[in-house]
Amino acid sequence: MAHADDLILAHRLADAAGQAIRPLFRGDFAEDRKGDASPVTEADRAAEAAMRAILEAERPADGILGEEYGQTREAAARQWVLDPIDGTISFMAGRPIFGTLIALVEDGWPVIGIIDQPVAGERWAGRIGEPTTFNGRPAGTRSCRTLEGAMLATSSPHYFGADEAEPYMALAAAVGRNQRQGLIVYGGDCYNYGLLASGHLDIVCEAGLKLYDYAALVPIVEGAGGTMSDWQGNPLDAQSDGTVLALGDPARLDDVLEAMG
Repeated sequence: MAHADDLILAHRLADAAGQAIRPLFRGDFAEDRKGDASPVTEADRAAEAAMRAILEAERPADGILGEEYGQTREAAARQWVLDPIDGTISFMAGRPIFGTLIALVEDGWPVIGIIDQPVAGERWAGRIGEPTTFNGRPAGTRSCRTLEGAMLATSSPHYFGADEAEPYMALAAAVGRNQRQGLIVYGGDCYNYGLLASGHLDIVCEAGLKLYDYAALVPIVEGAGGTMSDWQGNPLDAQSDGTVLALGDPARLDDVLEAMG
């Protein structure tokens, strides 16, 4: 089966990252600020280093793109894309809704994805053409008959730029029946996409994401029966613009795009 060995390896990478992260969660850890002023911790760096060591030993011809240590073998057709802690602020605050993201991207297209929450022991795994699993069992999205009453999630409205806030607010109004308060969840980062894949959320809307933020999510959401795209409805690949929509019910994509204008 295509990519079966790669998925086994991806699970091992998640195990190694979790072993580096768990001892530091709600404990004493060093932290710093990167060039863009975003936080990074000892746990981020240790988890990525652990995964890179395995890949260098077992997939020496493959490229690696990681949030903390950059890119190696950029020209390789196969790229392992790593975000050791997606949701570093949640990790720092002791909130177990961050996750380790692991993707294999071939010729620019995500083919394997893992979301691992190492504290709760929750793991979603996706492989192109195969059903998504949650802790080894099949996961599936839920149907959504209309946008009104759909449950929408985003990490934070503060992450939207001036030209992105208006489309998001239009979508929020559509799911909220144009009332002040709809079914909207803030916070969660990658964890929201796992919840969508398991049928607990209907829509996730984000902007400003990097490849390591979204590559792992695509096989997971799509293997669970959902769909992912940019804000124009285009499939996500390595060249996408960083706007991201995830829908549990693909039938609602046109409705979402229309609402966002």
